[in-house]
Amino acid sequence: MKVLAISSSPRIGGNSDLICDQFLKGAKESGHEATKINLAKQKISPCMACDVCRGNGGICVQKDDMANVLQQLIDADVILLASPVYFYSICAQMKTMIDRCYPRYTEIKNKKFYFALTAADTFDALDYATNDLRGFLECLPDSYEVELFDGSETWAKGDVKGKTVLAKAYEAGKNL
Repeated sequence: MKVLAISSSPRIGGNSDLICDQFLKGAKESGHEATKINLAKQKISPCMACDVCRGNGGICVQKDDMANVLQQLIDADVILLASPVYFYSICAQMKTMIDRCYPRYTEIKNKKFYFALTAADTFDALDYATNDLRGFLECLPDSYEVELFDGSETWAKGDVKGKTVLAKAYEAGKNL
């Protein structure tokens, strides 16, 4: 299987990024093809709502890194979406990527999704951000959420180390 993790945190090596690493480590150990995209390292502009893509075969007029990210989302069998929670929502990098899926979102189909959310606050803080990600899945044909990796109560870089969520992410990747 092709396993793709989208790490959207602008903080490379941060808590949500570490959860991605554990998930992918488990997947690789089970023989799956595993790839991580750090959105912070990509040049992805916001959607301009010009709708040109809908009339030209799903090709966006913007020439940035999103075409490659979108193709990897389409090609993957399993996708982990990881985001820090900012003001009870997903981060801007994740939202921008989701919006830019518009030209070909119906091709992101038959996928198993995992979510990894990290927040300084308690688990309740994840509710709104989880709904953001679930709203995205509602638009994708025959795709569904398998598991949410709870990285709540993690503020500083590395706070997630030693928490059970890393082991859960590893085991989920290993058991794909």
